[in-house]
Amino acid sequence: MKNITSKLTAVAVLAFIAFFGAASLAPSEKAVIPAPTWDNIADGGFGSALSSYAAQHFAFSEKWRSVGSRIDSGISGNIVNGVYIADDRLIAADFSERESTEESAALINSFADSYSGAVYFAAVPTSAGVYGDALPSHLSRLTEKQQTDRLYEQLSGDIRRVDAYNLMKMLSDDRIYLRSDSKWTMYGAYCLYRTVIQKLGSQPVSFDKYTIRHVTNEYRGDLYRRTLYMKCEPDILDIYEYADGAQVKECISVGNDGTERECSLYDTDALGSDDMYRLYLGGREPLVRIRTDLSNDRRLLLIGSECSAGFVPFLTQHYSEIAVYMPEYADRPLTDFVDPNDYEQTLFLFGIDAVNTKNFKKLETR
Repeated sequence: MKNITSKLTAVAVLAFIAFFGAASLAPSEKAVIPAPTWDNIADGGFGSALSSYAAQHFAFSEKWRSVGSRIDSGISGNIVNGVYIADDRLIAADFSERESTEESAALINSFADSYSGAVYFAAVPTSAGVYGDALPSHLSRLTEKQQTDRLYEQLSGDIRRVDAYNLMKMLSDDRIYLRSDSKWTMYGAYCLYRTVIQKLGSQPVSFDKYTIRHVTNEYRGDLYRRTLYMKCEPDILDIYEYADGAQVKECISVGNDGTERECSLYDTDALGSDDMYRLYLGGREPLVRIRTDLSNDRRLLLIGSECSAGFVPFLTQHYSEIAVYMPEYADRPLTDFVDPNDYEQTLFLFGIDAVNTKNFKKLETR
């Protein structure tokens, strides 16, 4: 029955192309329509190729991709451009770019060996790691849990590990991840903060101390941009503020060219841009220096991926100074920006999808 349905759908797709193709094809001498076969239509390969082709060659390509995603999901079991369309969210289903963690672990170990303070590592699952049970069973993949376990086994014994995976998995029924993005919500970041800050030697601020503002309910993230699947509801982005707690006195971003500029924990100007997630720490610069009005002289170096930006506001209640280094936005090594030994603690906070050799090579000194 399923095979018959796939072939009937294929006929509909071909009719759609025949009717609209000639009218909507953008001028191109090199344009070649992908050749459909019964097999590649039934297994979803043609649907993915067609979406990619349309995005490049057809007029009104954004609308086409939105239509194409609905066609493709009907053909290939709800997978569009490497994203699985679940009932209430989008889940990354493309695992082709994952690499071995061995070299990354060696680079982190080398950093820890040369560092005078305490090192902590939290590998945070993406939404695919937490909601991966919803993915089709035929997808052959190294799960994020397996990848995290391997990384943690390869880290040296002096590095304190944070079990972010099991924590986030346990809270999966709560709104801890965005529906249209692989990253977490601010509430998800707060949940992990409670565990991380205790590892770092402090007690977390209780949830009821924060005032929460919903600053937009129109955020559509990276997974939406890959599918343009309009039935996935846009997400809410939040700001957490603690009026009676420590306040930020200075927040400075440092560019790759050394240029410094004032920034803030929350850049509301980003809400009018095509990348609303820049709400957290603003434009993505390699380094952000934060000073608070705390007088405890505690200093933290946070080395992280993009997901760590929404985590930083919670840390300001515990440190007089925080340096945030994001290697994915840096074209120079860490030591060109800060001396790690000026900080008594270093926290690595990475989405497990961002654990790669390219990022951790920037821990090396020149």
